[in-house]
Amino acid sequence: MTMEVICHGVPGGHPPAGHYSHSCRAGGLVFVSGQLPVVAGTAHRPDAPFEEQVTQVLQNLDACLQGAGITRRQLAQVRVYITDMALWPVFDALYAQWIGESRPARAVVGVAHLHYGFALEVEAVALASD
Repeated sequence: MTMEVICHGVPGGHPPAGHYSHSCRAGGLVFVSGQLPVVAGTAHRPDAPFEEQVTQVLQNLDACLQGAGITRRQLAQVRVYITDMALWPVFDALYAQWIGESRPARAVVGVAHLHYGFALEVEAVALASD
């Protein structure tokens, strides 16, 4: 089995901040690294409203999926890391609008801190094709 690096940066976006790729394809799956609410070409804004952070994270996830030639309908699992579980209902409502009728497996993990001081990070596994 081979592994294919799909993108070293979010298409139309930012390159990884470390020694990794935003997404890789292996064994019929696409693995998307944790996405933070980073906007290409701008300063990091961990103080941005939570809703804005959620919207940006989901846009970054979409960009990674598009880079792999797939859509959110092919998501099999989504993992969400959040620094304040009181914000979970806000995330869940925005996520429900974003994902629509699809219902991939999902985990939520409360964490003390995330890189750059952001409030959430999302990673995912998707089917490489329908």
